Amino acid sequence: MKVILNKDLATLGEEGDVWDVARGYFRNYLFPRGIAVPYNDKTIKIFEARKDEIAARKAEKRKEAASLKEKVEALNLVLTMPAGASGKLYGAVTSQTISEELAKQGFQFERKRIELPGNSFKSVGKYKITVRLYEGAVAEVPLAVEAQAVETKAHAPAPDKNRRRRGERRTEEVVANPQPEQGYAPEAAAPAEQNAQG
Repeated sequence: MKVILNKDLATLGEEGDVWDVARGYFRNYLFPRGIAVPYNDKTIKIFEARKDEIAARKAEKRKEAASLKEKVEALNLVLTMPAGASGKLYGAVTSQTISEELAKQGFQFERKRIELPGNSFKSVGKYKITVRLYEGAVAEVPLAVEAQAVETKAHAPAPDKNRRRRGERRTEEVVANPQPEQGYAPEAAAPAEQNAQG
């Protein structure tokens, strides 16, 4: 069905745009949230009356996008991630990772607006990411993914320590629990001798 967008929607378009969408999508998502209205004579007249207002808002957004583009492209993003000796990451850098890093630097972008070649980076290196700003405006941001120094624990000594601990425990058990032959039999025999004498 044909609709007119009442608000900007990153995945669809901008305020005043006309789109064909599925009825269910309109009925369950767009209309209840006030994002779109049905395309009919009544709504066309309303949007015609708001035409200048919408155009002014779009011009302001274009201006903001141009300013934002300069600021974002001036960034030098560096991510430090745990990685193996070969440079392969223990995980991946995704659009969500970039979104969180940009937020730390004061830039709020939905992860949908951030595009990574191949959808994620899985090794250290230098990359370029694309951030969609407004209309056709995009910012290209340099990104360096560096390996985090991971503490390498010596795997061989660990079992030796465990063996020593087990040995120590065994020694303690022997001391704490003497065998029945040592000291137990004479004490048990003493009352029997007294009974025989008495």
